Amino acid sequence: MSQDFHNDNNGKGQAQPQGWDASPHGMSNRLTNYGDSAFSLFLRKAFIKGMGYTDDALSRPVIGIANTYSGYNACHGNVPGLVESVKRGVMLAGGLPVDFPTITLHESFAHPTSMYLRNLMALDTEEMIRAQPMDAVVLIGGCDKTVPAQLMAAASAGIPTVQVVTGPMLSGSHRGARVGACTDCRRYWAAYRGKDIDDEEINEVNDKLVPTVGTCSVMGTASTMACLAETLGIMLPNSATAPAVYADRQRIAEQSGTQAVQLARAGVTPEQILTPEAFENALRVLLALGGSTNALIHLTAIAGRLGIDIDLEAFDRMSQETPVLVDLKPSGEGYMEDLHRAGGLPTLLRELAPLLHLDAMTVNGRTLGENIDAAVHLIDQKVVRPREKPVYAQGGIAVLRGNLAPAGAIIKQSAASPELMTHRGRAVVFTGLEDLARRIDDPDLDVRADDVLVLQNIGPKGAPGMPEAGYIPIPKKLAAQGVKDMVRISDGRMSGTAAGTIVLHISPESAEGGPLGLVRDGDIIALDVRANRLGLEVGDAELEARRQAFRANAPDEPLLGYRRLFMEQILQAEEGCDFRACRPAPRCRVPRIHEA
Repeated sequence: MSQDFHNDNNGKGQAQPQGWDASPHGMSNRLTNYGDSAFSLFLRKAFIKGMGYTDDALSRPVIGIANTYSGYNACHGNVPGLVESVKRGVMLAGGLPVDFPTITLHESFAHPTSMYLRNLMALDTEEMIRAQPMDAVVLIGGCDKTVPAQLMAAASAGIPTVQVVTGPMLSGSHRGARVGACTDCRRYWAAYRGKDIDDEEINEVNDKLVPTVGTCSVMGTASTMACLAETLGIMLPNSATAPAVYADRQRIAEQSGTQAVQLARAGVTPEQILTPEAFENALRVLLALGGSTNALIHLTAIAGRLGIDIDLEAFDRMSQETPVLVDLKPSGEGYMEDLHRAGGLPTLLRELAPLLHLDAMTVNGRTLGENIDAAVHLIDQKVVRPREKPVYAQGGIAVLRGNLAPAGAIIKQSAASPELMTHRGRAVVFTGLEDLARRIDDPDLDVRADDVLVLQNIGPKGAPGMPEAGYIPIPKKLAAQGVKDMVRISDGRMSGTAAGTIVLHISPESAEGGPLGLVRDGDIIALDVRANRLGLEVGDAELEARRQAFRANAPDEPLLGYRRLFMEQILQAEEGCDFRACRPAPRCRVPRIHEA
C-alpha cells in the first residue's frame, strides 16, 4: 500500500485512535509552511523517522514534555527521571511522548534575578508549544519562576496541559537541629552577621541546608506555586507535596502522562480549567497557606493571560476572613514533607471547603470537591490547623495603600513581628542595590532600631527585574546589638522563604516616578497594617517640589535585545509584571463576593 501524506491520514491506512476527531492532530499538527502541506508532512516524517520511529508510533496522539533539566538547577535534579515516568504514562495510554528542552531558571543562578527572565521562559515555552506538533503538553517545573512561566505559556498557547512539579527537597540536620532551605539559610546567615555563630559553623551548615535535589522545603514560592497549581486544577490531585526523591513523585509523573493523553482526546484546554472560580480558590489557598508574596504576582500574570484581573481590595477582604492554617515555615514551624505526611494539600482544601468553589473542574475530569472527597482523610495530623485554631487569625498577606503606595503594596503579615505592625519611624534611605551594599554595614550609618529602612529602585524597571532584595539585611551594628527585625519597605520582592516586617511591591515603583522614589533620609513613615495604610508624613507642596526635580536614572548603555523588550513592555506588580503585549483585554475581575 502506498503511503498517504495528507493531513487527514494517520499513516499506512490505520484507523484513527478511538475518540480522535478529524482535525489535524499528532504529526500533522502545526505543519511547517512550505506552501504544500502534504510535502510538509512528508518531510517532517522523513526526519523524525531518523530517530527510529515507525508509522504506527507516528500515528498516535503526540504528547510534548517540556524538559527543564539543567546542571545549574538543583531544584530540577530529578527531571530526567520524571521525563521517563511521564513517557511511560503516555505510552500506556496509547500516545507518543516527545520531550523537548526549554529555558530553565534557578533563583541562585540567574543574573540579575530570575524574575527578569520569567517572561522570557514563558515566551520560549509558549512558542515551542505553538511551533511543534503536539496534541497536549506536560510541563515539568519546580523552582520559583518556572511553574509560573509554564502556566503563563499554557494559558496563552491554549492546548491541553498537565503541570508536573519536581517536588520539595527533604529537610536536613545540623548539630541536632532540623534545617531546610531556604528559611534556615536566611536565619543562619542573619545569626552569622550578628556574630551569634562563627566562620566554622556557617561553613558547616552550608553543607546541610540542601540535602537532596528538589525545591525549597518550606512554604516558599516553589511550594506555594505547587499547591496553587493543584488548587487551580491544572495539576493532578495529591501531587503538590510529594518530595522530589520519593517514589510518589515518579508515580505522579506517570499518571500525568496518561492524563495528558486523555485531555488530548477530549480537547480540554487550560481555559476550561483556569476559570475565574479556579483563581478565586487559588487566592483563598494562598492566604491559608501563609504562602509566598511572589505567588500573588504570578497568579496575577497567569490570570491576566486569560483576561482575568486580580482585584487587590477584594483580595484583602478575602484575607480578613481567611486564616492561616498551615504550620510550615516561614509562618509556622514545619517543612513540606510534614504536610505531605499529613495528607498533602487535600487536608487543607477539606478544611477550607466551605469557602471554596467545589464545582470547579480539574484536569482529571472531576470537580475540586470530588477530588477532596476521594482523598485520604487523616484525623490526628498536626500540620493543618482547624479553622477555629489557626496559626494566624487572618490571611498571610495584607494589601496596603496610602500616599506612598497609590497603586498598592503588600506585606506578609503572618511572618511579620506583631509589635511592628503599627509603627512610625524615621526613614533611612538607600537609593539602590549598590548603595545598599556599600553602606548597610558602615559603622557610621545613622540608623536606629526604630527607623524604617527604605530601598528604592528595585522594582520591575528599576533593578531591572524586581529582585528579591526587599529582605533588607539588618545593619550589622544593630544585628550585633540583638536587633532581629525592623520595618523595611521597597518596590521589590522578597523570597517566599523569608520572614520579617517587610513591605513589598510598592507601586508605582521608584523608577517610574512613584512616591517611594521621593522619600529622603529623616522623613517620617507611618505603617498601620490593621488599617491597610502606608503613609509618608511630608507635605503635598514639598512632595510636588521633589516630584518636579525627579529625574529617572538613564541606562549606562544602549538598550538592545531582550533588555530593551523588557524595559518597553514590563508592567507593574499589580498587573503581574508580565509584558503588556501578552495580556488580552480584561473580561472580569476576581475575587468576587463569595457566599460561604
